[in-house]
Amino acid sequence: MKFQVMLQILFKLLRRRKVSAAQLARECGVSARSVYRYVEELSVAGVPLTVERGRSGGVCLPDTYRLPENFFTEEEYGAAVNALNALYEQMHDEPCKTALEKLTQQHKADGRSLALSGNILVDGSSWGDAYDFSDKLHALEDATERRECLDLSYIDRAGRESRRVVEPHLLIYKQNIWYLYAWCRTRQDFRLFRISRVRSASGTGETFARREIDRAHLPLDFTFEDAEMVQLRLAVEKKALPDAEEWLGIASIRTVNGGLFAEATLPAGEVLLSKLLSFGDGVRVLEPKALAAEVRARAEALAALYARQPV
Repeated sequence: MKFQVMLQILFKLLRRRKVSAAQLARECGVSARSVYRYVEELSVAGVPLTVERGRSGGVCLPDTYRLPENFFTEEEYGAAVNALNALYEQMHDEPCKTALEKLTQQHKADGRSLALSGNILVDGSSWGDAYDFSDKLHALEDATERRECLDLSYIDRAGRESRRVVEPHLLIYKQNIWYLYAWCRTRQDFRLFRISRVRSASGTGETFARREIDRAHLPLDFTFEDAEMVQLRLAVEKKALPDAEEWLGIASIRTVNGGLFAEATLPAGEVLLSKLLSFGDGVRVLEPKALAAEVRARAEALAALYARQPV
C-alpha cells in the first residue's frame, strides 16, 4: 500500500508538477501527514521534491525531472500504451487519457537522450550524471523555445543557493560547458547561468516577450572576466601531445629543433595550476618563471604528502 501511494504521488506530480498536499491526500485516500511522510521518503530516494508553504503552495516537482530512461523496457512500454488505449476506447476514462499522454511524452523525451539533433551527440554532463544533465538541458531548451519564464534554483561556486525567476533567451556552449543566457528579474539584467549549477528549473506558466540581444557583443569572454591573463610557454613531451592538443588546440603547438613547444594566453589561478599538474612530467612550464616555480612548489608539496603516508 505504501509504495503504491508513493508511486501515485510521483505520477501525479510528473503530470501536474505542483499539487497541494491536501489534494494529494484526497486523491490518494491518505492523510496530509502521510503525504508529507511519503514526499520525504521520495526525496531521500533521489526525487527532487520541494514543499512550498502558503496559500498557493504545494508539493513541487521541477520540470527538469524525468523518469529514468530505463524505467520501462520497450516491451513494457508498448504493453502499457496498448492497455491504456484499449481501456480508454471502452470507457473514455479521463485518467487513462492523461496517463497515456504522460507516458507518450516521457517516451518522447527519453528518445532524445543526449542528442540535440539527429547527427550531433552532445553530453555536457559530469561523469555519472549524463541523463540528469540531459533532461535538465532539454527542459531549458524547451522553455527557451516556448518563451516561458523559469523559476530557477541556482548554486554559485561559493555554494550559495539562490532562487530567482528568469527569462531564458539562449543556450550557449563554450569550452565544453553549457550556459543559459537569461534575463534575471532579480538583477534586472542579463546573466549567464552554468547549467550544471542549476539545481532545479520549473516553468511558471508565464510567457515573456524576447528582449533585443546584440549577438556580436554577447559576454563570451565570461570565463576570463576577473582573471589575470598569463602568456604561457610550455615544453611538451611526445606522450603528452594528444592531451596538450585537445587542451590548447593543434595550432598552438609547434616543432622547433625536434622539440615540441606550446604557447597560449590563459587565465592564471588554481584551474591553470591544476591542469598543468595533471600532465605530470609530460609538460614543463618555461614561461613565466613565477608560474614554473609555483608548479614546482606544488609538486614538491604533493611528493612530501605521499612520503609521509605509510605504504
